[in-house]
Amino acid sequence: MSNGQIKKVKRFTVHFIIFHWAYALAFFVLYLSGLAMYTEFFDWLYVLFGGPAMARLIHRIAAVIFILSPIYMLIFDRKSLFHWLKQVVTWRKADIIFLMHFPKELFFGNAKVPKQDFFNGGEKLNSAMQIVSFFMFVSSGIVMWFPQYFSQDIINWSYPIHNIAVGLSLMVVVGHIYLSIGHPNSRPSIEGMTTGSVPESYAKHHHGLWYDQLKAEENEHQSNKGA
Repeated sequence: MSNGQIKKVKRFTVHFIIFHWAYALAFFVLYLSGLAMYTEFFDWLYVLFGGPAMARLIHRIAAVIFILSPIYMLIFDRKSLFHWLKQVVTWRKADIIFLMHFPKELFFGNAKVPKQDFFNGGEKLNSAMQIVSFFMFVSSGIVMWFPQYFSQDIINWSYPIHNIAVGLSLMVVVGHIYLSIGHPNSRPSIEGMTTGSVPESYAKHHHGLWYDQLKAEENEHQSNKGA
């Protein structure tokens, strides 16, 4: 597919885009409202939410959206969801090499790495950490929301688990944002998460293995069509 002089390739479905932004929005609302409840130092954030009571309500609404986001994908686009999960648990030598050279790519943007799949090694690690933190958030958050149904030991454990999940996910999110909009060589990735397509040159350079598979499928389709 082309757009002007820049040829594009389809990368994400509309459902995956909705899932991504719903999850991201819920995360940031949870983070900001949670900070206000976590320590008096951030009491000034209550102004953004209309007071402590409204902040707690908004926190819980955002938590529901947070939990429902992957369920939305399971209902409307399980093919993309399972493809993502399969990518996360499928690690190759090329992914390890990518991570080894990641600091050079991060600071200089010219690391020589093997061709990467639909998700590169860094994206797979990012996704894995997000999945782990998701289950930590949900499991501990349910206990904190409904403490009357759990023992005191479980309640006591829920708070440090929730705090660890905050630190883990925030570290991942900061890196994700920088590589999406701050790193000069990766900015087309944000286009993929808004329009669903990325420039063909970007796909070829950053996800060469997937790009080669995509072109092979196109060629096979053309051959079958012309037969």
